[in-house]
Amino acid sequence: MDKALFIAMTGAKHNMLAQANRANNLANVSTTGFRADFEQSRSMGVYYGDGQPTRAYAMTESPRSDFTSGPMIQTNNPLDAAIQGNGFFVVQAPDGTEAYTRAGNFAVDAAGVLRTANGLAVLGDGGPITIPENEKVQIGSDGTVSIIGQGQGPEAMVEVGRIRLVNPDIQAIEKGDDGLFRQRDGLNALPAAEVTLRSGMVEGSNVNAIDEFTQIMSLARQYEMQVKLMKTADENSAASAQLLQMS
Repeated sequence: MDKALFIAMTGAKHNMLAQANRANNLANVSTTGFRADFEQSRSMGVYYGDGQPTRAYAMTESPRSDFTSGPMIQTNNPLDAAIQGNGFFVVQAPDGTEAYTRAGNFAVDAAGVLRTANGLAVLGDGGPITIPENEKVQIGSDGTVSIIGQGQGPEAMVEVGRIRLVNPDIQAIEKGDDGLFRQRDGLNALPAAEVTLRSGMVEGSNVNAIDEFTQIMSLARQYEMQVKLMKTADENSAASAQLLQMS
């Protein structure tokens, strides 16, 4: 079978993978704190022994995420917080490991544990942050969580914990399938005092819907071209076989 058929097939396959990446970005255009993923394609030479590659196949990669800040959205919810500039909130992943997110739309569960919108415990200096019943809760710019106890006045505000904030090198972290970031070396990032918050706000997704839709359309056209090339290669193969039969 003509090798051109396999080359076109790899191109079509990875066009579909790239479309899936862009579609995921588009689906998260309204997800709080979401970071869009890049995708890129490159050719991979196929070597058989010494010499130059006989063919070059396509490969699509997602080398890293876009760490551009998203828009600040005011919610006036005292449990919401948005990071100004670089940095991440530290949360406890379902497998018990430490992970990082930009989503600051928090809530308190029935046990008083501060959690993200998808149920992950927000970590402080001593583990998950627990907030007792209160008249008022406040998150400071340094991540300090303070409350006014039930039946008490403003002068009785006390600190109950501090959200751990980190600022790892973005070149050293990667996004997992669960949408959370982790350091590639498996180590936990150190607390970063320079990271500051804005209370009563959340950070929106940094996805540009128009750009993502345009890229999806472009990839769809590339996919159609690869399919046409596959059809042409098949037709050429059939024509060659017919000539051999005639001869």
